[in-house]
Amino acid sequence: MTEVHTLNTVLNHLKTQFVGKDELIDLLGISLVAGENMFLLGPPGTAKSAIVRSLSASIEGGRNFDYLLTRFTEPNELFGPFDIRRLREGELVTNTEGMLPEASLVFLDEIFNANSAILNSLLMALNERVFRRGKETRSLPALMFVSASNSLPDDPALNALLDRFLIRVRCDYVEPDRLGEVLLAGWQLNANTHSTPADRPTVGPDALKLLQQQCRTVDLADVRKPLIELVHTLRNTGISVSDRRAVKIQNLLAASAILSGRTVAVTSDLWVLKYIWDTEEQVEVLAGIVDAVIEKDPDPQTHPRALAHQRPNADELLADVLALRTRWQSDVLPLAEQSVVKDKLRYLQTRAVWLANADHKGHIQTEIDDLWHTILQTL
Repeated sequence: MTEVHTLNTVLNHLKTQFVGKDELIDLLGISLVAGENMFLLGPPGTAKSAIVRSLSASIEGGRNFDYLLTRFTEPNELFGPFDIRRLREGELVTNTEGMLPEASLVFLDEIFNANSAILNSLLMALNERVFRRGKETRSLPALMFVSASNSLPDDPALNALLDRFLIRVRCDYVEPDRLGEVLLAGWQLNANTHSTPADRPTVGPDALKLLQQQCRTVDLADVRKPLIELVHTLRNTGISVSDRRAVKIQNLLAASAILSGRTVAVTSDLWVLKYIWDTEEQVEVLAGIVDAVIEKDPDPQTHPRALAHQRPNADELLADVLALRTRWQSDVLPLAEQSVVKDKLRYLQTRAVWLANADHKGHIQTEIDDLWHTILQTL
């Protein structure tokens, strides 16, 4: 499939620009092919908006719209003002030129600042790809909506807004050891801000629409039974998966197959279910449940992301902790290096919690606690 190759080339190029963001970029590709919306959760400065804007710039000839919402954002700022000339003639018609209703890709930052004035129109646009204002109704050409926020909503009224985003992804700072790569990539990216690199790959809206059509023809027969079993398991665990969301998840499975060059979905395509969480506490729980299913799939044509971020490996974690101990006990360790060691140790401590073997978990946790004790004694 030429279109698949083109899109994968675009995604791979984005990965060279943004260090440590492969997971997010792969999921953007899945969402784009599935025609489903995606939500990014993370603190400021984690490249959420930069990645989406770079993807937007890679859609050749497509119209893109991004906006930072505030509590005071009005409908005109998103959908466009009324056409004054037509208004004088007694018609309420919106001038949507350059606004959300004409965009191929829409990015809404700080989405949970949406107020009641725009909420209903926004929900309809997200769910039905329709813009309605008074008697005016029009279909939206948007291939995908992406939103971002620094936190999840506290207001129950905004939960309906989060529900419109099938995929949810945490966007964190990269691991401390990769900061040097981030600095270099960021410097190169800034150098190209005011120019269009000749070698930047692009994909056209028509090619993306064709991929979305092909997505609907993927054979899902082999994955429906494991999907049903997985949905039941998640519900029993306390993770809400409505019938509507279960139906939409099929689009994600099909998109995973398409991007892997297949027309038939396999069990490992279920990896996308790791990203349907409602709370941050569910992230690791979901990953453990889903990984236990997809680890059994021997299919060699799995999506590469299905093999990533599986359960922590005890031997690797222990080796990393011991390496940090050696690093800390070196003769002279600058303050900046000390900070890196502590950040890495916190990261390993979080990973160790999800080890399946209790003995391994206890042993590694003891090593981590001993190292923390050593660190505190030397400060």
